[in-house]
Order: sequence, then C-alpha cells, then structure tokens
Amino acid sequence: QVQLVESGGGLVQPGGSLRLSCAASGSSFRVQTMGWYRQAPGKERELVALITSGGSTNYADSVKGRFTISRDNAKNTVYLEMNSLKPEDTAVYYCNSYLPGRLLEVWGQGTLVTVSS
Repeated sequence: QVQLVESGGGLVQPGGSLRLSCAASGSSFRVQTMGWYRQAPGKERELVALITSGGSTNYADSVKGRFTISRDNAKNTVYLEMNSLKPEDTAVYYCNSYLPGRLLEVWGQGTLVTVSS
C-alpha cells in the first residue's frame, strides 16, 4: 500500500515562495500520476497541479506561471514549487497519487500553507 507524506508547508508573506515535498512509499512510484490539491476554509478541494508518469503536467489556471510541479523518480518524491504566493493560495495542500485508470488512489495527510503579512 502506497503512503504519502507531505512536508514544506508554513507561513509566508505575500510574494514569497515555498516548496512542498511529497515522499511516496512503495515500488510503483514511476508509474503513478502524482498531484497536488488544496482545500481552503469553506471551499471544496481543488486540483492545483499534476504530473503523469511520463512527465506531462497540468495546472489550475489560478497557479499557472507561479507554481511548478516536478518529480524525482529516484527519490520517490514529487515537489510543488510555489512562487509569487498570494493570500488566496492559503489552504491545506494534499498530495495525491493513482495508477492508470485512477486505480488505487491515495491521499496524503495534508500540509498547511498560510500566505499572510
């Protein structure tokens, strides 16, 4: 069973940067699609970015040009580099993974990102 552990959240001022990391256990990381989602207070969880096993990426319009998702298959880790952060980026960020066909979907426990002066 895959387990995901996020790290890197915290408090940052508007315009600042953070890098989130998600370490995955198990031997199937290379074939998994990995994603970052977020949920702000009172709002539904939404997709932020995802990266396929082949390296294709997809971003929410609200983060395009500011956030970058990447993966290191040797370390079983996916990253989310967040720049030019805005107060509206404040949310709990969740790591997600699944196999082709959205099989064996797994969620991390979440890490809080707060953008505030």
